[in-house]
Amino acid sequence: MKKELIAPCGMNCGICKYYYREKNRCPGCRGGDENKSKSVRDCIIINCDVIKKNHAEFCFDCSSIPCKRLKNLDKRYRTKYHMSMLDNLACIKEKGIDSFLEKETQKWTCPQCGGTVSCHGGMCLQCGFEKFSN
Repeated sequence: MKKELIAPCGMNCGICKYYYREKNRCPGCRGGDENKSKSVRDCIIINCDVIKKNHAEFCFDCSSIPCKRLKNLDKRYRTKYHMSMLDNLACIKEKGIDSFLEKETQKWTCPQCGGTVSCHGGMCLQCGFEKFSN
């Protein structure tokens, strides 16, 4: 887990399946635009005027937190992907980025092979272990 892979919204791009794909690998939200999908390039949060104007590192630096877009994103990820952007941001703000990265490493490391479990599907990208299967 790397600090530069944590997006302003609190998304850990290091657990995104698109970061690990072999062809057209996404560099993460903070990376260059090459290989990013249109939806990531056009993301309202990454392109937020407040974030850009204030050179803010994370959304918690904004007086409008949580904005409607962040609330919607958080709801979708809580429901589908076993994670919360708002919880991630609170952890980073309260405990610091290093503590957050340790927590993420524990949560998203495969217990079978030590690989990375993707939040998108809850499956280990190395061995296929389903961490969140019912």
